[in-house]
Amino acid sequence: MSAPTPRHGRLAHTPVALRGGQWWLDGGAGSIPASDPAFTAALNDFALSMAAADRAVANLLIRQDEASVVDPGGQQ
Repeated sequence: MSAPTPRHGRLAHTPVALRGGQWWLDGGAGSIPASDPAFTAALNDFALSMAAADRAVANLLIRQDEASVVDPGGQQ
């Protein structure tokens, strides 16, 4: 069973966007849909990995903030 496919958004720092469940390649002359199954599967995997990394960083920041509240100023 595969992970759910993202529904929309632009991959950070890329000319690729997901609109309505379809990957699009954006360029200066316009946009074209990505239709190669292997390429779109790789885009899905990359987008899911990026989202997981973003969540992991957000969780680390939350834990760091919680630790600083418990021990403000590093005093014991």
